[in-house]
Formats: sequence, C-alpha cells, structure tokens
Amino acid sequence: MFLYTPGITLLSSVPCVPAMSSPPAYPGIRISGCWALGAEGSSNAESLDRLLPPVGTGRSPRKRTTSQCKSEPPLLRTSKRTIYTAGRPPWYNEHGTQSKEAFAIGLGGGSASGKTTVARMIIEALDVPWVVLLSMDSFYKVLTTQQQEQAAHNNFNFDHPDAFDFDLIVSTLKKLKQGKSVKVPVYDFTTHSRKKDWKTLYGANVIIFEGIMAFADKTLLELLDMKIFVDTDSDIRLVRRLRRDISERGRDIEGVIKQYNKFVKPAFDQYIQPTMRVADIVVPWGSGNTVAIDLIVQHMHSQLEERELSVRAALASAHQCHPLPRTLSVLKSTPQVRGMHTIIRDKETSRDEFIFYSKRLMRLLIEHALSFLPFQDCVVQTPQGQDYAGKCYAGKQITGVSILRAGETMEPALRAVCKDVRIGTILIQTNQLTGEPELHYLRLPKDISDDHVILMDCTVSTGAAAMMAVRVLLDHDVPEDKIFLLSLLMAEMGVHSVAYAFPRVRIITTAVDKRVNDLFRIIPGIGNFGDRYFGTDAAPDGSDEEEVASTS
Repeated sequence: MFLYTPGITLLSSVPCVPAMSSPPAYPGIRISGCWALGAEGSSNAESLDRLLPPVGTGRSPRKRTTSQCKSEPPLLRTSKRTIYTAGRPPWYNEHGTQSKEAFAIGLGGGSASGKTTVARMIIEALDVPWVVLLSMDSFYKVLTTQQQEQAAHNNFNFDHPDAFDFDLIVSTLKKLKQGKSVKVPVYDFTTHSRKKDWKTLYGANVIIFEGIMAFADKTLLELLDMKIFVDTDSDIRLVRRLRRDISERGRDIEGVIKQYNKFVKPAFDQYIQPTMRVADIVVPWGSGNTVAIDLIVQHMHSQLEERELSVRAALASAHQCHPLPRTLSVLKSTPQVRGMHTIIRDKETSRDEFIFYSKRLMRLLIEHALSFLPFQDCVVQTPQGQDYAGKCYAGKQITGVSILRAGETMEPALRAVCKDVRIGTILIQTNQLTGEPELHYLRLPKDISDDHVILMDCTVSTGAAAMMAVRVLLDHDVPEDKIFLLSLLMAEMGVHSVAYAFPRVRIITTAVDKRVNDLFRIIPGIGNFGDRYFGTDAAPDGSDEEEVASTS
C-alpha cells in the first residue's frame, strides 16, 4: 500500500525521500503518507506505543509552548543551541521601520497532533536567531460565570471557533508582522481564565502561529505566508491528549474522555479537518515526518535569504563619505575634556584613575545632554519679592535607561543631576555565531511613553545594540524625538547607523573616533570599557565592551 501525490511517493511504513532533482514547487505542495497502524503481529496499542516517544530514552520531554506556563522565558533551548524568541533584529530602513514584514507560518491540526513539537523542530532547523512562537491557546475568550461552571464539569466546548478571540489574534499577528511589540494574554487551563499579567512579545523575522483553529478565520488566513496542516491519526491524538490533560492540567481520565467524545472529536470533523484543503503543506505523522520538515525548512531558507539584510554591511556602506548628522552633538573639546580623554585612553592608567576621570566625563556629558531638553518661560518671585523671568523643564518626567553592563556606570551621574529620575535597564548581547545582537532582558518603568528618555551606553561602535534599544523604546511608545542616546565615545560608523535608522533621535557624546577595525573595536578607542571599569578580565577576542556585552 502507498499514497501518491505528484512528485512524491511515500511508503506507509516509514517516511522516505523519492529520487528527484529538486523539491516540489511552492505554493501548493502536499507531502502525504500515513502511519502503519495495526500492523501484522502487533496490537493497536503496541503500534501507538511505538509512535509515541518512549519513556527514559534520553529524548527531552515534550514541553508545550502554551499559556499555562507560569513564566515563559524569551528563549528556546535545543540540543544544539539557544534560540531567542523575544527581542528584535535591528533591520530597519531609513525611516526606522522594518524593511520587510516578518514571514508568518501557520500551523494547524487537531488537538495533540504535535503542532508545537513541529514548530520547535522547524525553529531549530531554521537556525535563525529571531523567531516568535505564538500559540492560539493564549487567545481563549474570557468565560462568563455560567461558562466557568460548565468548564469545571467538562461541559464547555473549547474546540469551537467561538471559544477563541479572533479579533485579538488578528490584531496581534498584524502588529508582529509589522515589527511592533504586542501584549499576549496568559491563559490558565486549570482555572479556565486569563491571568492578570500579560506577556510582551516583540517582532521577529519569522513568526510561527500554531493552534487547532489556525485556518478557521478568513482574515487570519490572509496574514499567513505559509500554511502547514499537521495530520496525525485520531488514536494517537487521543492518547497524547489523555497524557497531557492528566499530567499538565490536573484532569481525570473520565473527564478527558467525556470532553473528547462530546466536543473534541466532533469539532475536528466539523471545523478542523476541512481546513486541510487550504493548507499549502500537509504533514502526516507530525514530528516524525522529518522529510516534510526538511522541505519546509528548505523553502523557509530561500524566503529568508530574499528578506535578509545585514545591518552592519548595509548601514555602514550607506554612509561612507557622508558628513556627520545634524542630530549629533559632541561635547566641546576643551583642554579639560581633552585631558580627561588622554587619561582614560592611556592603557597604563590605573583602574582607580580610570573610574575617577570616566565619572567626571559622564557628569559633563549628562549636564550637556540636559541642555537639549525642552524648557519653557516661567516667572518666580525671589526672596526679595522681585519677579525673575527664568526657564523650567517643559516635559513630564525624565527616565534613564542603561544598556547593560557598561551603561549602568552612567546611572550615578544621572541621579546626581536629575532629582527623582527613574531608571530602566536593557541587556543586549551578541550571538557569536551570527554576529547579531540579541535582547536578553528588559525592565522599563511604567508609563515611559510620556517621558524624555536618556539612553546610556559608554561606547558605541557599530550602533547595532543602540539601534535595538531605541527600537524597544519605540515599541513602548516613546516618541523618537524624546530619545537621547548618550555615550562617552562613539565611532563614526555607529553614529551614522543610528542617525540613518532613527533621524529624530538626539545623539550626544564626548568624542567621535574615525574607524572600527575587523573586530569591531573603535580605533584609536578606549579599550574594553566594562573590563577596565569593573576590573574584570579582558574578553578572549579583545573586542570592545559594546561588542561582547552589549553590542552597541
């Protein structure tokens, strides 16, 4: 027995690859096959056991990327590497927006068909640093009191299209494709309710959206660039659902079977299976079909190659021989400033003197930066009873945001001159394999969108991390012209890159050096600022602080 589709033949017992010169054309390819259930000499139960991951084989237990998790870290750990699923690539055009929309993959299929596992396998095989995995399980509607009671007795139909908030799904996916940040509900399957705190996701170059009703809404379908249906035998899905709901959601076997027969199976036949016809690719066996996953990854790589933009190469070449931008302000190079630069640039300077004169420069830099804040006329009365026509700050509040780790050294100077200033932090590090910056940690004050924000990093060479940090602030609705990027030392390359992507951001520094070498060190430079300031060992490759710890 075998199933046949044009260009591909797969035997029923095991997946195999036919001889062909190239993979089938996309869109419209269908990758078919089936499991050999009830094979001669074995029972159905034994066949099912062979298809499910055996216990204690060394294979990592399956972890659902769904909303019942207490805290979902912004990363996906695989056997080979770590993939960051929060943060964004700094790939923007001259208007500060993404050059192209993210590529959105829809993964549909029945409950417990293996959609999340397939998604993780695709993410790992893609080998790209910027992926967002969005689960439809996050978007169940808020239940009424009556519906809560029904759900407690397994009498509420969670497998009907009406159970999902499609308006919120569509708006969320649209924003992610445009590179904007979104708030995603966190759903608790034990209490059948949304938790108070929602999680924040940022745009990426690949978005994978998985769910049982992923293809059930016409507007949602139009947002998906590739649609994949995971087709798994109903017996296998039932066994998986039993294991999951009992172990992860605290339900009893009787309730799970009752819900399956009353809602899950009828919903699959009526709403889910018919959507298979709109899929571009049908994947039988779920995560066991490595042939299908390989073909999907091949196509994705071709799509990403068309969309790829190297921020360092593109932005650096775009500004060769250009004058420095008008948004740049360099502290006047007085003999005092020149003298302090001489001390901190000298490799023989002791750590104590390096810290002392760096702090002096930071104080001068921040005082200089405050002069660019908006001020308005005001009149006060002096102790002598006379009016004095002066100036007062015209904004609501000032917030400082440091790019860790070097940026935090500027916080004391900011606190010394700005009373009650709020402080936020961003941690950005370089992926040593891709050379691209990645967002690891983010803590920003509430209502930061109303503030003038002083973004601090001690050295900026390529500008990659600074651009990412600016983009994160924009995602939190901070107006571009209210962002001030402060750095003790910048390379011309970094200045141009930031100004090119965000022309309304004010860039303020004490000095600008001409060159960046092959290791992205500023020349003549200041060395690894963080290591010299904190007294830590130098990085193995000798890169500047911003390239090792914050990739500015």
